[in-house]
Amino acid sequence: MRRAPAVADQFYPGAPKTLTRMLTELMPRDGPKQRAIAVVCPHAGYVYSGRVAGETFARVEMPEDVIILGPNHHGMGAEVALMAEGEWEMPLGTVPINTELARLLLAESAQIEADTAAHRFEHSLEVQVPFLQYLQPKLRLTPLVISHLSFATCQEVGRAVAAAIRAYGKPVLIVASTDMTHYESRAVAAAKDRRAIEQVLALDPKGLYNTVIGNRITMCGIMPTTIALIAAVELRAAKAELVRYTDSGETSGDTDQVVGYAGFVVS
Repeated sequence: MRRAPAVADQFYPGAPKTLTRMLTELMPRDGPKQRAIAVVCPHAGYVYSGRVAGETFARVEMPEDVIILGPNHHGMGAEVALMAEGEWEMPLGTVPINTELARLLLAESAQIEADTAAHRFEHSLEVQVPFLQYLQPKLRLTPLVISHLSFATCQEVGRAVAAAIRAYGKPVLIVASTDMTHYESRAVAAAKDRRAIEQVLALDPKGLYNTVIGNRITMCGIMPTTIALIAAVELRAAKAELVRYTDSGETSGDTDQVVGYAGFVVS
């Protein structure tokens, strides 16, 4: 599969020069970078959440290999859909799929299926890729689109991700794509999101899953984030840091119906 951009000129600029200029503005140039196991970043239009994503990615040393997990917004394809071969055509250039890492993932869990249908129109992964390309010209992707799963299934997939990374033997960054609470007032969204943020900072994937489901927090990437945390804990993560939390009202001025955005680094 040669995946064409689905949301260029909608969520982010499609013209390479304009996109590069915007990424330069969104990502701080100064400050130390750290080796990270995982990051959690939002996936809205760059005018809304790009600053959070840029500040988060700017904190980490970007390896050549990235496993990226995003929620399935369209309901197409397998529950855990892996694009196992091919390439992504993006405004900043073509990104190959890491077929070796994909093969390891497929070998580690029967829950993970090679499937391209879920990827064709999904924006939650795509909007992360320009940031990754900007920081790593030799980028290779291993992309997974995730539907609603039980915690037990998240646990199996998260452990499979960790096992595949260990077997691969080279640096790999896990990227979980999620926005936080959707379309509630700023006060309500911030209160709900704080509960979820506390669980991420505690490196507690089960606590996060139960908090979001139990409190009906509309965090669209709860499954990818849970899986990423499970994998990170398996890979001996010691801490999670909140880089920034904000909401769409910062850009739109509307604080009655906001979407929350958070960026984390797990190391």
